Amino acid sequence: MRAEETILKGCFLLHDSFFGDHRGYFFESFNKKTFYSQTGIDINFVQDNQSRSQRGVLRGLHFQHGEYAQAKLVRVLQGKVLDVAVDLRKGSETFGKHVAVELSDESHTQLFVPRGFAHGFVVLSDTAVFFYKCDNFYNPSSEGGIIFNDPALGIDWKLPAEELILSAKDKILPTLAEALPTLNF
Repeated sequence: MRAEETILKGCFLLHDSFFGDHRGYFFESFNKKTFYSQTGIDINFVQDNQSRSQRGVLRGLHFQHGEYAQAKLVRVLQGKVLDVAVDLRKGSETFGKHVAVELSDESHTQLFVPRGFAHGFVVLSDTAVFFYKCDNFYNPSSEGGIIFNDPALGIDWKLPAEELILSAKDKILPTLAEALPTLNF
């Protein structure tokens, strides 16, 4: 595993050692010791989640705050997505900035999203299976979000707006400016 810090401090792309031959492939998707040596972050994941979505499904931008804030290690098991992390840490020099990366089953690249970030993705392939490890348990009363098309964020989701499929809940999320008073990381 090789970690590459993005423009957002503490947010890393992880490039895995991939071993393939005529039988298929093998790669170690997570190793706590290697992750720590590459990032300096001591993490303990407690929950794994997986979703399957069709092209155009946009999930996000979500976060948990307070004592239930979550760091996530995300990857794509099948298909391709545009994955986005937004820095919501007040006082951070990259507050309100985002990183957007394509993750796919072919690249085996993962994204580590630290606590204090909103996270979301849109499916670019016909379908995608998305997997993420979390370092804290899901707590409905601690969840929050930022609307995907907040002009202040300026995220290019790589698909036309008419192709995007959102949940009813994600369609009414606040802008970053509206959510700012409630952010608690």
